[in-house]
Amino acid sequence: MSGLGVSEVPQDVRSAGTWRWLRLLRQLGMAVVFVGGITYLMMVLAGVFEPKVGVPATAAPEGVKQRRLGPGQAVEEVRLVRRPRQEAAVGTVRAVQEVFVASKILARVVEVRVKAGQAVEAGEVLVVLDDADLKARLEQAQAAEQAAAARLEQARIDFDRGKRLQAKQAIPQADFERLATEYRAAAAELERARQAVREAEIFLDYATVRAPIEGTIVDKRVNAGDTVTPGQVLVTMYNPKNMQMIATVRESLAQRLSVGQRVPARLDTLDLQCEGTISEIVPEAQAESRTFQVKVTGPCPPNVYSGMFGRIFIPLEDEEVVVIPERAVLRVGQLEMVDVVENGLVHRRHVQLGRELEEGREVLSGLKPGEQVVVAPKSGGSVEGARS
Repeated sequence: MSGLGVSEVPQDVRSAGTWRWLRLLRQLGMAVVFVGGITYLMMVLAGVFEPKVGVPATAAPEGVKQRRLGPGQAVEEVRLVRRPRQEAAVGTVRAVQEVFVASKILARVVEVRVKAGQAVEAGEVLVVLDDADLKARLEQAQAAEQAAAARLEQARIDFDRGKRLQAKQAIPQADFERLATEYRAAAAELERARQAVREAEIFLDYATVRAPIEGTIVDKRVNAGDTVTPGQVLVTMYNPKNMQMIATVRESLAQRLSVGQRVPARLDTLDLQCEGTISEIVPEAQAESRTFQVKVTGPCPPNVYSGMFGRIFIPLEDEEVVVIPERAVLRVGQLEMVDVVENGLVHRRHVQLGRELEEGREVLSGLKPGEQVVVAPKSGGSVEGARS
C-alpha cells in the first residue's frame, strides 16, 4: 500500500497545522517583547544609562593635560626634613599616695563623717565606731593599775622596815630577801598594769578612725549601723597633690629608658602637654603582653584625677620625611593632588599624603625632594576642587 503524497493531505488538516505554528510564534514573540521591556525598565530604574559621578575636567590623568605656569603663581619646593621620632605608650594616672583606711576592731559603725570627693586634713575624723566595751575595758585596766600601785606602796613600806631591822640583825636574812622579792614583784605588777591601761587606751582610740594623710576621699564603703571586722576597708582616699602616670612599655622600648630620665607626656582629656620624670621602672615584664610598667611623676596640674587616660612619648632615632605646604594640596572629592612644575609646564599628579606636621604635610608617595609644586595664596589656604 503506497503512502499519501502532499497533494493528497486534506486541505483542512494543512490549515490547522499552519495555524498552530503561527499561534506558537506569536506567543513566543510576545514573551520576548515582555521580557525585554521588563529588563529595560529595570536598567532605567537602576540608572544604568546615567553617569554615577561627574568627573571634573581638571581631574584628567597625569600627563594628559598640561599648561604653562601662570603669572603670579607661587611655587615651592618639595622638602626632605629630618625630625625627631617618638613612640607613644599608653598609661593611667594614679596617686603616689593611695590609702585604704581599714578598721582594726570588731565594732558597730556609729557615724560616717565623710563622703566621696570630700577633701580632708591629716588627723580628721572619718568614721566613729561604737566604743562602749572599749571604755569599760579601759576602766578595768585603770582600776587594776590603782590596785597594783597600792600593793607596790605596801611592799615598799615592808621592804624599808625590813631593811632597818636587818641592819640591827633583828630579822633573819631569809625574811629580808622575801620582802625584797615582794617589793620587786609589786613594782613589776604595777608596770604590767600601766601597759594594760596603755593598750586599752590604744584600742579605744581605734574606735575613732582618722585620716592618715591629707587628701581627697575616693569612696566610703560603710554606713551608720554596719558592723565592721578587723581589716575591713572603711574609706579609700588619695593625695591629689602627688600623682603619677603608670604606662605599659614594650620590652624593646623599655631598654631605652632609665630612672631620672625626662620624657614628654600628654593628658588627652585636658588637652595638656607636659614633661615628666621617670621615677620607677618595675623590673618584671608582664607575661601576657610582654610589657614593663614605667612610673612617671612630675608637676601635678589642676583637675587631674586618678584613673585618667594619658600617654608618654619615648624618643627614638630621627626620621626623614618628605613634606609639602598644605596650600599645595588640591582635593577633588576624596582624591588628593598637586600641580607639579616641570620645565615650565604644570601638570596634575595624584599623591598619597600622611600626617599633618609642623613642617608641612607628609608625602607618602607621588613626589620626591627637589620637585616644585604650585601653592595657593596664603589667604586661600588649601583648595577644595581644582585650580584653574
